[in-house]
Amino acid sequence: MFVRIVKMSFHEEKIPDFLENFESVKDKIRNAAGNRFLELYQDKNDKCIFFTYSYWETEEDLENYRNSELFNTVWDFTKKLFNAKPEAWSVDKLVSLN
Repeated sequence: MFVRIVKMSFHEEKIPDFLENFESVKDKIRNAAGNRFLELYQDKNDKCIFFTYSYWETEEDLENYRNSELFNTVWDFTKKLFNAKPEAWSVDKLVSLN
């Protein structure tokens, strides 16, 4: 399992559109094959910056999602709202304390 972190920055006036769309698709994304966890964060100092944080079983699962109709629909809508190029990282969790 690995973690995918995506940083997105939106035009301020487009934030409600993003949040409304995310609300409508979050369960579908979370239930994509191989997805085990999904969270959305908003930066405390810059309200235009958001992060998604998700756990995936395998890189193949993430690639299958990224090649799905769901992803294409979500991404086509979301990318029109950006004010900067998104950034993404795939990372391995080394330590987790509860």
